[in-house]
Amino acid sequence: MTNKKDIKVAFVCTGNICRSPMAEAVFAKIVKDKNLNDQITLIDSFGTHAYHVGEDPDYRTLKTCRAHKVPINHRAQQIKPAHFDKFDYVICMDDYNLSSLKAKQPRGSKAIVNLFGHWKEDSKFDTIVDDPYYGNSDGFEVCYEQCVHFSEVFLKRELGV
Repeated sequence: MTNKKDIKVAFVCTGNICRSPMAEAVFAKIVKDKNLNDQITLIDSFGTHAYHVGEDPDYRTLKTCRAHKVPINHRAQQIKPAHFDKFDYVICMDDYNLSSLKAKQPRGSKAIVNLFGHWKEDSKFDTIVDDPYYGNSDGFEVCYEQCVHFSEVFLKRELGV
């Protein structure tokens, strides 16, 4: 657990239209609901690749967030080396994202790079947040549930709340 305030968190998936914008939105809502905006001061999301730069999140991500009353407003963007110094945590969804981030992370950067599933305490959840893009709406609901759980555990472990 850290006593540090002014923590900046980035979420990363492959294209930044499904998992990471949902993680960003869910995490931001939980941070706001817990009145932690003075400690978590920046939340954003990125893709490891530039496939969808400038696009809105996938309609199923938007639909799932709206169904759970989670505000979401994002345009896809790609992570750059400078982001590893801007953010304290760069949190990704799967092993492919993790290896891509480790390859992009500049030597000596301060960011903690890890899977979102690192902050898992409930065995009903997989550590990997599977990409729901090629599936149906059920995959987006599973992604949402993982984002909520991992966000809660992150805040408990890292901030003690």
